[in-house]
Amino acid sequence: MTCCCPCVTFGQNAEVIDKGNTSCACAGITVYCLAHIGCACLYTFTYRGKLRGLFTYLPERPCYDFCVHCFCNYCAICQEYRELKNRGFDPSLGWSGNEQKMNKATLVPPNVAKGMAR
Repeated sequence: MTCCCPCVTFGQNAEVIDKGNTSCACAGITVYCLAHIGCACLYTFTYRGKLRGLFTYLPERPCYDFCVHCFCNYCAICQEYRELKNRGFDPSLGWSGNEQKMNKATLVPPNVAKGMAR
C-alpha cells in the first residue's frame, strides 16, 4: 500500500499519532501535495518525533528523523505503521476505531475461578 500510495499510510499513522486531532484525509492530502514539489519529508519527519514522544523509549537511530524521511521516506512510513501495530494500535481503523478498541479492552471484567471459598 505504501509503495503505491504513501499518502494513505501516512494519513492513517498521523491520525493515530495525533489522537484524532489531524484527520487521515487532511494529513494524506498534505503529503500528496508536498510530494509533488519534492518536500514531503519536511512534513512527515515531524510525526516520527511525535511517535517517539508517545513512546519515550524509542531511540533516534540509525540516524536523525529528518535523514530517515529524506532518504527513505516510504520505509520510514512503513516502520512507523509497524511500530503502531506492535504497540496495539491499528492505524487502518483511525483514531476513533482504536479508541473504541481500547475502551472495549478495559471494560472486560477479570476471570474469577468459580466456587472459591473464604
